[in-house]
Amino acid sequence: MPNALITAVGGYVSDKILSNSDLEKIMDTNDEWITTRTGIKERRVLPEDQAVSDIGLNVVQQLLAKSNSRAEEVDLLICATCTGDYIIPDTANNICYKSGLVNAFGFDLNAACSGFVFALYTAAQFIETGRYKKVIVIGGEKMTSYMNYEDRTTSILFGDGGGGVMLEAGEEYGVIDAILKGDGIGCQMLKVEAGGSLKPMNQERLDNREGFVTQDGRQIYKRAVNGMSSTVVEVLERNNLTAQDIRWLVPHQANERIINSVANSIDFPMEKVMLNIAKYGNTSAGTIPLCLWEYEDQLNKGDNVILTSFGGGFTWGSLYLKWAY
Repeated sequence: MPNALITAVGGYVSDKILSNSDLEKIMDTNDEWITTRTGIKERRVLPEDQAVSDIGLNVVQQLLAKSNSRAEEVDLLICATCTGDYIIPDTANNICYKSGLVNAFGFDLNAACSGFVFALYTAAQFIETGRYKKVIVIGGEKMTSYMNYEDRTTSILFGDGGGGVMLEAGEEYGVIDAILKGDGIGCQMLKVEAGGSLKPMNQERLDNREGFVTQDGRQIYKRAVNGMSSTVVEVLERNNLTAQDIRWLVPHQANERIINSVANSIDFPMEKVMLNIAKYGNTSAGTIPLCLWEYEDQLNKGDNVILTSFGGGFTWGSLYLKWAY
């Protein structure tokens, strides 16, 4: 059975920066308050005329160039997002069209902030069947479209951006194991109330600001630390590994306090933890591929890497891979 190897990494963010100082001008907050509680200094904002498919297009172009692949060789594209271009059609289809992936089919996967980890493990299964040779996984979001900038507890956290990887069939390294979890108890704790089939958007719901992200930050904090920590430990034990065997831990960038708590609880030194939340904030399904993109020069062939995430729903999990280049 072939292994699913990451052979290229790409990332994309807009040039437009929304800093803590910018937020001070539109809401009751300040840089010190945001930085102390979240570790975030700034986040990126996509232009109004761009969407997640534009993130995907830029990432696909990088992946094709870096992996020496042709667009027509790609078999499948999975887009992890909860802020797709449209309700219908799926964003993966738009990315394939814009990128010239004429022989690929695509679909979206929505597991909120855990989307990239879920999509990567899903994509690996297609490679392991032996029938698919090149699969692209994108994680990208335009979270600012769903921010209520009168709500300082939520809107300070999120930004736009994303990244992705090329997966190819190989004989060594690659995606090895994952533990993925879900629990619908979290449905009411992080959500966009209106806009789906349960509560279609209308003027009353629009006026009530039900089309924006809301969350119970305290509950999410506790569950995120426990969910990511426990699945990392489980992956390590199942693969006869210790923290010392892992070169990099790549956590979802939700809040620097959460990341520190996860690292402390499983005895991971912070110098082995990828961290870029200060620059980009929480880009939901985009955070982990953005980390891989930024840290690419510090990754070496054979490195043991664990990705871990927690998202709305609730969804959470950890994935173990060996870096292939």
